[in-house]
Amino acid sequence: MRVHKALTIAAAMAVLGTTGVVGGAGPALAEWPERPVTLIVPWSAGGGTDATARILAQLLEDEFDTPFAVVNRTGGGGVVGHVGIAQAKPDDYTFGVITTELSMYRWRGLADVSYEDVVPVAQYNSDAPGLLVRADSPYETAADLLEAIKSGKAMKASGANQGGLLHLAMVGMLESAGIDPTSVTWVPTQGGAQGLAELTSNGVDFVTNNVADAKSLIEAGEVRALATMAEERNAAYPDVPTLKEATGLDWTIANWRGIAAPKGVSDDVVQRLSEAVLQVCHGEEFADFMTKRGYTVACLGPDEFREQLARKQEQFGAALKAADLAE
Repeated sequence: MRVHKALTIAAAMAVLGTTGVVGGAGPALAEWPERPVTLIVPWSAGGGTDATARILAQLLEDEFDTPFAVVNRTGGGGVVGHVGIAQAKPDDYTFGVITTELSMYRWRGLADVSYEDVVPVAQYNSDAPGLLVRADSPYETAADLLEAIKSGKAMKASGANQGGLLHLAMVGMLESAGIDPTSVTWVPTQGGAQGLAELTSNGVDFVTNNVADAKSLIEAGEVRALATMAEERNAAYPDVPTLKEATGLDWTIANWRGIAAPKGVSDDVVQRLSEAVLQVCHGEEFADFMTKRGYTVACLGPDEFREQLARKQEQFGAALKAADLAE
């Protein structure tokens, strides 16, 4: 069922809880969207956030019969794009994909921006990072890799930005194994795709990244997945054990992706876009795309998404402090 483009005046006023004319409600009384919508993505093209944002944008275009343009605004480990979303003009036509790193910037002193500076629209994905090595790596299992690190072998790792979720995934894994996290040199990048490029070019020994992001490299025989940091195995990669199965370590972590708007956007537009995103999120075409690539569909509406963001802000703050990564 397609999303209706036009809101009647009565329906709009019902949404706003009023029977009078309200300032700032103009767009709610007309058709939305009447022109192309911009979707800011804080991470580089080719990565998981970019891929999932583009299929979501495509399906939203189908729902609204209006272009949804994905704009990659990278830099600063996602800071540039996230700040861009928060500071965008609230014109009802500019939105963005927010990711787990938004829960960390303020704690790390990288930017004064958090979930409190945006309007959550809907979450559509949540995935656990995996532990990945080149196909020719001498380490056949996650236990082999950790044992080598523990023995003092100098190693480099990557994933995305310094202090982001993929970095924290490595830090937590090493701490759980009783290994000093600083014994491995972290090579920061502007996204998962660049982290994988570091791996395949022999720039690092291993990466922490979503297994789905490395799908083409795994299928090409260039990369191997040693484990995932999830509670259960990924259905798309049933032969890849969880970290607990592979090493006995009780360490799990997951990232999330969702849509948000700058503060000041019209409430009824947020509601309409949220309904459309959730409709797409629960749809067969989106599920097929995500499942085939190993991504997990995880749909949350605005209120649930906001509550989760508040919890994650505190949880990651505590984790960053414990890892001595907080400012």
